[in-house]
Amino acid sequence: MAIYKDLAGKKIVITGGASGIGLATAMRFVEEGSRVAVLDIDRKALDTAVREKRGIEAAIQADVSDPAQVARATRETDGLFGGVDVLIANAGISIRKDFVEIPDEQWARVIHTNLDGVFYCAREAVKRMKAQGSGVVLMTASTNWTEGHPFYADYNASKAGVILLAKTMALELAPFIRVNAICPGYVLTPMQKAEYTPETLDAMNPKIPMKRHADPAEVAALFAFLASDEAAYITGAEICIDGGETAGLS
Repeated sequence: MAIYKDLAGKKIVITGGASGIGLATAMRFVEEGSRVAVLDIDRKALDTAVREKRGIEAAIQADVSDPAQVARATRETDGLFGGVDVLIANAGISIRKDFVEIPDEQWARVIHTNLDGVFYCAREAVKRMKAQGSGVVLMTASTNWTEGHPFYADYNASKAGVILLAKTMALELAPFIRVNAICPGYVLTPMQKAEYTPETLDAMNPKIPMKRHADPAEVAALFAFLASDEAAYITGAEICIDGGETAGLS
């Protein structure tokens, strides 16, 4: 059921949209009556998403770390939508590794995907938003930007970069384009489940004030709110959705 009537018919592009938070967000915008295109590097996951989830208008394979592929994918969405109203730069990867054991290739891959990819996608989207005089850019960061987390040096650095990218863009692009970063804590996504055993995931819950992981749909709900006119005065913000994880409880 639609909650934000102004999102009906809006042109939404979501990266990393074939699974996890990205797919949940795509389906939330479909429910809001938006026109939705998802980008993802995983062709099989894209095909599955389109087959199993109704309402996604386009599923485009693209590696966000490659500016040429981002430009090509954006031209495809231009052909479908004639522009973009909301970009959700969500694509990201995480690899658990001791700092001194991180190979150059891993560092480059994580930074290129999580930070460079956000920049490339936002740059293409903002060109179009400036021409139309409006738009919203939302980025998936992480609570990992707030403090050090062992074994995620590359991931933490990339997400901290996303925060300051969002803030800088917000200053440059106001008042017609809003830019915000969403910082999820523990969310039960395929990426999270791939990194940890069920026992490890369960062991994390007591450390979270809400005593559970988030459902991807809960993060999707925040994206929908921030894209809507209800959030018209929110820009340059980093907004945590973490069940109280970063509120100071140890």
